Amino acid sequence: MSKKKTTGTKKITESVEGKDVSTNTVETIQPSTVNTDQPKSEPPKIAKSEAPVKPAKASKDEPAPQTESLPQPRRSVAFIGSECYPFVKTGGLGDVMYALPKALTKQNCDVKVILPRYKCIPWEYQEKMVYRGSFEMDLCADGATYYVGIMEYVWDGVVYDFIDNEFFFTAGNPYTNLVDDIPKFCYFGKAALAALNYMDWIPDVIHCHDWQTGLVPIYLREMFGATPLSRSKVILTIHNLRFQGKYDIQMISYWSNLPMHLFNKDVLKESYDDANMMKGGLTYANMITTVSGTYAGEIQSPEYGENLDAHLRYHSGKLRGIVNGIDYDMWDSSKDDLINTKYAIDTVLKKKRKNKLSLQEELGLEKNEDVFVIGLISRLTNQKGLDLVNAILPAMIDGNTQVVVLGTGDPWYEDSFRNYEWQYKGSVCANIMYDEGRAHRIYAGADALLVPSKFEPCGLTQLIAMHYGTIPIVRETGGLKDTVLPYNMYTNDGNGFTFDRYEDGLLLDAVNRAKTLYFTERDRWDDMVVRDMHKDVSWENSARQYRQMYVDLTC
Repeated sequence: MSKKKTTGTKKITESVEGKDVSTNTVETIQPSTVNTDQPKSEPPKIAKSEAPVKPAKASKDEPAPQTESLPQPRRSVAFIGSECYPFVKTGGLGDVMYALPKALTKQNCDVKVILPRYKCIPWEYQEKMVYRGSFEMDLCADGATYYVGIMEYVWDGVVYDFIDNEFFFTAGNPYTNLVDDIPKFCYFGKAALAALNYMDWIPDVIHCHDWQTGLVPIYLREMFGATPLSRSKVILTIHNLRFQGKYDIQMISYWSNLPMHLFNKDVLKESYDDANMMKGGLTYANMITTVSGTYAGEIQSPEYGENLDAHLRYHSGKLRGIVNGIDYDMWDSSKDDLINTKYAIDTVLKKKRKNKLSLQEELGLEKNEDVFVIGLISRLTNQKGLDLVNAILPAMIDGNTQVVVLGTGDPWYEDSFRNYEWQYKGSVCANIMYDEGRAHRIYAGADALLVPSKFEPCGLTQLIAMHYGTIPIVRETGGLKDTVLPYNMYTNDGNGFTFDRYEDGLLLDAVNRAKTLYFTERDRWDDMVVRDMHKDVSWENSARQYRQMYVDLTC
């Protein structure tokens, strides 16, 4: 790989902990969307800093709201992550990076989100970005430096700062392969901290997400310890422990320029010749969170720990789980323009049937409001329990049941569900795609939603289903166990149907229990539908817990 060439720079050399560090400050480089009339500014000499700091302290991006009725004290938080809806999203991380900062602004937090400026971000957002500055940053072990541009976008009270570098972020997708992703996120983690330092925006808490930001806690302590950023506490959230950023020690040490003494078994070293970015971040973070309490316990076991269980048990004192929520602005059946008939809690029992008939007509299923419609909205992979669904689907189709699948993934599962659609025409529909509108209509039109995951850190589909009055059928793992209380026929409470061991027979039993209640005691089923819609699955409760954690960490 060759570094990106730039011109028009002034080189500044300062001493950091007894060694020379070269930092170049760009005066005239402009990204393609920058106003060329942007005034030049020349920063002063800096001391013990990894990136230049503007001579004048940057004012806060938004005037502070009136806080008399808001929780006190106020906290500032920088979110650092690799994706965020609506700019770029590949999974649940993108939803969290969008919804949690927005919810935190209502909890008296000043939030800035830092993201890569991928080329695939839609132009409707890129054209509204405002140039905030740029500089050159030392990165590699051989002294190679790279351009860091900062482009800003403000939306819903949240400031989004995008790290601009065409060398690293020109790919069509945010993730390609580890050979390319390791350098990309070594660069991004350091550039995010350098950008905060450059803008002189020093947060109380730096909140990192998944392995792509695993080096941020290490960079903060090892390379920014003599800067104002050293006052910030750092949190690392695990969204899915299966992905850890593991690669050859030589490559990660080159691109990060971290000292070799950190590549030991307690920090970055994974095996004889591999380093693990997630592992290093867990070691250096002040707090570790994950997206449900049950998952926080599970990942400390060999079954779910992905070879980091012992490391997580060692750091268990700073590990906690907080369940995700869903964005009520995006998921609200009473305001949802993507469904056929809008409904609220007081109209769900009548109007949900209209959505079922509309869904059946859209998908070419037999129109019958009395049949039991089961939805499955998922990535089609083993993690999601699709092998169990494949094993029992023929037994589910009994003339009174329809199954609707929406998602893409492993070709074997895609072909299998297509075959079931052909075999049970009118009772099974395989939508091998992802269509946002169709997902909304399945949530609104189905009676139940299958989520039989092998493991599920949190899961959002079961939360959305409940909010739309669709009963979840889930395996008791991770966030599914934390959010779905199994139905109790004796007390008539609970909000779904569950099974524990990962066995197809137990999944079929859970489905049959749901169907039995639906067909034989419909009044009790309807009670559960209303109960689920009353359940608070918003981000408000989760945001309160995160805010309290920020306060506790910084007191």
